[in-house]
Amino acid sequence: MAADKVDPIHQFHITKILPIQVGHYDVSFTNSSLFMAVTVIVATAFLVLASSGRSMVPNRWQVVAEMAYSFVAGTLRDAAGKAGMKFFPLVFSLFMFVLVANLLGMVPYFFTITSHIIVTFALAILVIGTVIVYGIWKHGFHFFGLFVPSGVPGALIPLVTMIEVISFLSRPISLSVRLFANMLAGHITLKVFAGFVVTLSAAGTVGMVGSVLPLAMAVALTALEFLVAFLQAYVFTVLTCMYLNDAIHPGH
Repeated sequence: MAADKVDPIHQFHITKILPIQVGHYDVSFTNSSLFMAVTVIVATAFLVLASSGRSMVPNRWQVVAEMAYSFVAGTLRDAAGKAGMKFFPLVFSLFMFVLVANLLGMVPYFFTITSHIIVTFALAILVIGTVIVYGIWKHGFHFFGLFVPSGVPGALIPLVTMIEVISFLSRPISLSVRLFANMLAGHITLKVFAGFVVTLSAAGTVGMVGSVLPLAMAVALTALEFLVAFLQAYVFTVLTCMYLNDAIHPGH
């Protein structure tokens, strides 16, 4: 148990809360499942409470909710035009989910679901899947014009098309890895410095004096991690809006 307290990787371990076996499939309810549910509940409760007492002079919670709404709406409108607003419920839900999940991960002893590649990749696949399905449904084969830029000489079309296809297929990877890697690296670094503080503090007076620097670093990293939590939700939302624009306007 003592090693677990300073092990920077232990915080990412998935543990079973309610073991469930269906045939050969393990569908147990885990700590990751729990915090995904908690994230949805917290985000929903915040929005319901913030909008329940709407007034001309908004309180601080209403201001935050309206800022989140305006940010997502403005970003989506700028990236995909008015036609993109049909995707607002999806984009706003993703923004709130990622943001709340990141912030909950900053609470001591809580689980950071966005530090797991399977979670972020599932969100990225949802975005890219929406782009592909809507693009084909709305534009038919014209959607594949996305991979053939206009004005390209005929001899270069096969090469350019291959590059465009690879670029498109790499989107869910880059979208998921960016969020996962930032949250994982930040939490590991924070846990390492916090571990230094604990270890040095146990070494007597000299150790306590020496722990001042890692303690200051831990405090600074905590503030940085809160900033990263907001920035990663912002980046995920902006890129989602840009990708959805390809589904709405597939022509170059």
